Amino acid sequence: MPSFPRNAFRFLAALTIASSIVLPAMGQFSNPSAAPGTPVRNAKALRPPVGARVAIYEFEDLECPDCARANPLLKEAAAKYNIPWVRHDFPLPFHTWSFDAAVAARWFDTKSKKLGDDFRDAVFASQASITSQDQLRAFAQKFAEDHKLAFPFVVDPQGKLAAEVKADYDLGQSIGIQHTPTIWIVTNKTGGTPFVEVVDRTRLYELIDQALAETKAAPAPAAHHASGK
Repeated sequence: MPSFPRNAFRFLAALTIASSIVLPAMGQFSNPSAAPGTPVRNAKALRPPVGARVAIYEFEDLECPDCARANPLLKEAAAKYNIPWVRHDFPLPFHTWSFDAAVAARWFDTKSKKLGDDFRDAVFASQASITSQDQLRAFAQKFAEDHKLAFPFVVDPQGKLAAEVKADYDLGQSIGIQHTPTIWIVTNKTGGTPFVEVVDRTRLYELIDQALAETKAAPAPAAHHASGK
């Protein structure tokens, strides 16, 4: 069966070595509500897209079971509030196919960003049935066929998509990511702290409401009309 590019596997091996140094004994928490908040080292990255007041900002691993549990809630929240959902790849080194899945999602992104996100959602929904790189390949092929696309024999011949995944991983490390999913509500506030981590997902809507209230534009002052006297 066709496989993903060799450079993906080399990078995955490199991540395994790096992880043992940078993320000792942390990895994926099964219950993020029990995990401590992330000590943010690079706050500059935690901003919404240009033009947005508030956004959901997430680092995810497509093989992470808790990411799969969080995914429908985040999708629902982004739609309910009509706010951006900024998704970053953070494939954990001990997961066997998450890096390749992120590369495949990037390939679907090249067709349309919606298609790439639909693929991510589909992977999360079918995660339990994907247990190997070969099964991931078959899943991606079927997803492509269902959308009238031919999934290529070599997904990333020049390694550009793998480099994009690696850039996300490096960004996550610069911020201080210690587990997946790591989720923030980020704002365009210029004073105080413009972001809050969603440690307890039952508070997601409450935190979004708070962020929207804090970034609501002040009403324009009433116009003063000159007297006709």
